[in-house]
Amino acid sequence: MIELTLITVGKLKEKFYQEASAEYIKRLGAYCRFNIIELGEEKRSRDPSQREIETALEKEGEAILRSVPRGAALCAMCVEGRELTSPELARALENLGREGGGKVCFVVGGSDGLAPAVKAQASLRLSMSRMTFPHHLARVMLLEQLYRALNISAGGHYHK
Repeated sequence: MIELTLITVGKLKEKFYQEASAEYIKRLGAYCRFNIIELGEEKRSRDPSQREIETALEKEGEAILRSVPRGAALCAMCVEGRELTSPELARALENLGREGGGKVCFVVGGSDGLAPAVKAQASLRLSMSRMTFPHHLARVMLLEQLYRALNISAGGHYHK
């Protein structure tokens, strides 16, 4: 059984995001061992400079890379990543699972995205869309797509 880890920057505060996440995490349990690691977002001033943002991203990136399970294939969720259909994600997840010895780690950054160091270490950079979404919503969307991808790979009917 594949082991999926989701590393996120920032904690879910809104109840509706918490409930949606919990539902997909429960569903994922039928297909994988699932772990979630929530890291704190580095503090920024109200109107941060570009340098302040870069410094915060660098610190978040170091925390992310320390949290990636040893040997896991890494997938960074970022706007400049590849856009895949759900069946393509299912195949990519299978490939990442082979590459990572059964372990795959997805990363969703905070409001300013991900550090370049995290993107550089990723086997796959994945984008949900060229549109901008709140990172908490992106987490829920990713959980749903991971569930869908695993269901597709198992020959299920959720995708239809």
